[in-house]
Amino acid sequence: MKSSFIKYLSALFLLSLMGFSAQAKSYEEGKEYTRLSTALPTQTGDKIEVLEFFWYGCPHCFHLEPALQKWLKTKPDNVHFIRVPAPLNPSWMVHTKTYYALEMMGVGEKYHHDLFSAIHTDRKRIFDQASIAAYLKDKGVDMDAFNKAYNSFAVEMRTRKAMQLGQNYQLHGVPMLTVNGKYVVGAETAGGYDGMINVTNFLIEMEAKAAK
Repeated sequence: MKSSFIKYLSALFLLSLMGFSAQAKSYEEGKEYTRLSTALPTQTGDKIEVLEFFWYGCPHCFHLEPALQKWLKTKPDNVHFIRVPAPLNPSWMVHTKTYYALEMMGVGEKYHHDLFSAIHTDRKRIFDQASIAAYLKDKGVDMDAFNKAYNSFAVEMRTRKAMQLGQNYQLHGVPMLTVNGKYVVGAETAGGYDGMINVTNFLIEMEAKAAK
């Protein structure tokens, strides 16, 4: 009995050390994340802003989605998350306008994963307005409303803003996560997709402490 009790205490002690180690995990600027030389303005007031820069045609963005969706269910209340379908390449603008058109229609999140899956799982070639419209029509999207939103001035302005944001953050690829207009986190430096989430959480906590 005494031996079992000692083993139990030892196990508790080991678990407490493991927990302390996990809490003490930190990351290094210039290694797991990059700090911008000049902070950019945010659009989320008192909340910590996290942006996700993505492109529907990017397989890495598709593979980040499961980790990102899991994080979104448990993200801190002091964080405001915004997707940015950044057209870092002119050919990406079709998907940028598609995202903003669907968002304007109030169905952006509903079809977000579908568009990723269509390209990377079903191998559909939906890289122009006509093919995307045909795909969305099969999903039950109102084509008149979609095409009107897609070609609207509001979507054009948001597309330009997304392009400018990508340039301001000096991005050369996606997916990228940014924190509070100051930090950029990529999969390669963060150690994968889960690593991106872990580093982002670390930066969120750092920003929260700095604001106190």
